[in-house]
Amino acid sequence: MSHPLHPVVARVTERLAERSAGRRASYLARVRDARAAGPARAALGCANLAHGFAACGPADKLRLRGGVTPNIAIVSAYNDMLSAHQPLKDYPDLLKAAISEAGGTAQFAGGVPAMCDGITQGRAGMELSLFSRDVVAMASAVALSHDMFDGALMLGVCDKIVPGLVIGALSFGHLPVILVPAGPMASGLPNAEKARVRKRFATGEAGREELLAAESASYHSPGTCTFYGTANSNQMLMEVMGLHLPGASFVPPGTPLRAALTAEAGRRVLGLTEGVGEILDERAFVNGVVALLATGGSTNHTLHLVAMAAAAGIELTWDDFDELSAVTPTLTRLYPNGTADVNHFHAAGGTAFLIGELLDAGLLHEDARTVAGTLSAYREAPEITADGLTWKPGRAESGAPDVLRPVADPFDAHGGLHTVRGNLGRAVVKVSAVAEEHRSIEAPARVFASQAELQDAFAAGDLDRDVVAVVRYQGPRANGMPELHRLTPPLSVLQDRGHRVALVTDGRMSGASGTVPAAIHASPEAASGGPLARVRDGDVIRLDTTKGLLEVLVPDAEFAAREPTGSAPDDAEWSGTGRELFHAFRNAVGPAERGAGVFG
Repeated sequence: MSHPLHPVVARVTERLAERSAGRRASYLARVRDARAAGPARAALGCANLAHGFAACGPADKLRLRGGVTPNIAIVSAYNDMLSAHQPLKDYPDLLKAAISEAGGTAQFAGGVPAMCDGITQGRAGMELSLFSRDVVAMASAVALSHDMFDGALMLGVCDKIVPGLVIGALSFGHLPVILVPAGPMASGLPNAEKARVRKRFATGEAGREELLAAESASYHSPGTCTFYGTANSNQMLMEVMGLHLPGASFVPPGTPLRAALTAEAGRRVLGLTEGVGEILDERAFVNGVVALLATGGSTNHTLHLVAMAAAAGIELTWDDFDELSAVTPTLTRLYPNGTADVNHFHAAGGTAFLIGELLDAGLLHEDARTVAGTLSAYREAPEITADGLTWKPGRAESGAPDVLRPVADPFDAHGGLHTVRGNLGRAVVKVSAVAEEHRSIEAPARVFASQAELQDAFAAGDLDRDVVAVVRYQGPRANGMPELHRLTPPLSVLQDRGHRVALVTDGRMSGASGTVPAAIHASPEAASGGPLARVRDGDVIRLDTTKGLLEVLVPDAEFAAREPTGSAPDDAEWSGTGRELFHAFRNAVGPAERGAGVFG
């Protein structure tokens, strides 16, 4: 049964379509021209086509010579160092077999790099993390550029990889595309215990061996890390935006259901008639934003959703996030916004329950196109019966109200992300784990040029007071906009001691800011002349997430007259660990508000 669309969701979608009309029309014209040309390999010269199927077996060669059999590209982020991507190793063979049985052919078109923010936290490599999204997009485009394919299966899970795969696929928007996930690892050390050990380590009460033991018990086997960070937010978004099969996101790796869903993705892509550029329209992106807000998902998606939308000719803005947040209830409590993980969420009813609740409340576009038809198909959950893979109606009630709730009884009446603005620019705040009493603060600033500087000041006892920590020159143009997860334990300790504490930065935090109010992605960034470059130690800063304020309480004329202090590293300093290869990205990257991308 269809439900009336919420008026705010309708208004935001309409305004988004109006704002994007010109760019979207140009994009769709290009997509439709490519589709009208038919299978591209039909126009290949004989030598070109012979190169394209030279390594195939006799049966596939015969099929490809005929030019009628659909040929599917497999693009994968597999590597066996990263737990989330290690399960992808056997997917190509599984997919090829399923596609062949269904009358098609498939080729492994290319691999894309997959880096792990969990490994690079606090290291120089983290400064390449955000840029890796656009490298993945370009690598995907290279893989699909051979004019051999009628559709694509994109295999990836984690932070920048899924947005990069989507951006790359949208450059071939006439092709049907399904995203194929791998699923989460089993739950390990409880998240509350992990957080406790991290705080003990920050205060010197725990040593490296205790910390390593806790981390190893948390991240312990193949599969996605189980906390609700960017990787699992990716999975949620791909499902709600219609690029996963229904219920595919959080099925564990190495299970019969996971294998059945993977094989079905291969069969399903053969029957799709609409390209990914048609499926990812304004409705799909509004659905994605609503689901992100309802689940308190990763702040990284205030960048990635904007960048993905731009690749589809759609101009999504932070104002859209803010307006939707005001009417979207928070329905989950997942670490770092609670203690449960995605396995607990999945067991409680998972995506089928969540999507059903949001649809019934009119907060999602039920008629949005998906790889399963419309979004109403995602009310169902997959299972294996004697007849094979099938779908059944999802749970009518949550199996764990402390993890997943209905719209009628939310954790919060508003979404998990807010935007703030003022004379320090605009920024994003994740409030889903921040207690009401901590959502506004006025305190003196302490300015830092790196998270290491803040850690040193904390260790020396210099921050044992009310403080707004300003960590600047961490934006995309400065040093690639690294995540600053190492700030969380010391700031959390200060807040636990009873101090009023907040963070303001032009860097990223993902979901790791947790219980400490953190205004992140400050735009314009300090390296582009943004106002953070004029903040001084002792300036009183007001951060009020309820009123949407981010201000330094210095007279306007005085603040405007100040010369910027500090600076981003120059090219000679920003080198090593491959960073010297990315100087062009620093020079080309756009602001955080526009997705922090390098593509125009």
